[in-house]
Amino acid sequence: MTLSSASPQGTGDIVDSIVADWSRERADLDVVSLGIFSRLTRIAKRLDTVRKRAFSESGLELWEFDVLAALRRAGAPHSLSPKRLLESNLVSSGTMTNRIARLSERGLVTRSEDPSDGRGVIVTMTDAGRERVDAAMTTLVAAERELLEELSDDERDTLSTALRDLLITMEHAQA
Repeated sequence: MTLSSASPQGTGDIVDSIVADWSRERADLDVVSLGIFSRLTRIAKRLDTVRKRAFSESGLELWEFDVLAALRRAGAPHSLSPKRLLESNLVSSGTMTNRIARLSERGLVTRSEDPSDGRGVIVTMTDAGRERVDAAMTTLVAAERELLEELSDDERDTLSTALRDLLITMEHAQA
């Protein structure tokens, strides 16, 4: 399959039908964006299922993976302040405090006093947390690679670039 192989002439997807119907019913509207965002929504739903399965196999919830992955990406000693975790997880401070407490109860992170700021806290991933997030990441990468196996390397690069450009545009519009 190539990125351009889908068409409304019978080889397309459900979104092609939806866009064609809206184009017919509301010819006054430019519905190109509907095709793009409807596909992204459908892809996101399927990806959410794949991710839940990958994380579940490693005994993690989606939110647990997100926090542990941020710590893992930080590099040794896999420690961050709650503020830095907030920046990468896009949740409220209360939610992050709750998540850190729950991960600590499960033995996946520890909390300690920030040596550079006695009032602050540093969250550090434990060996158990690292083992879980590494296992989940291995499973996830394999599952995501499988989802993209029908696309050529050039198609993957083109898709990644287009999505990056869209995300940057959308994030700058919200700033």
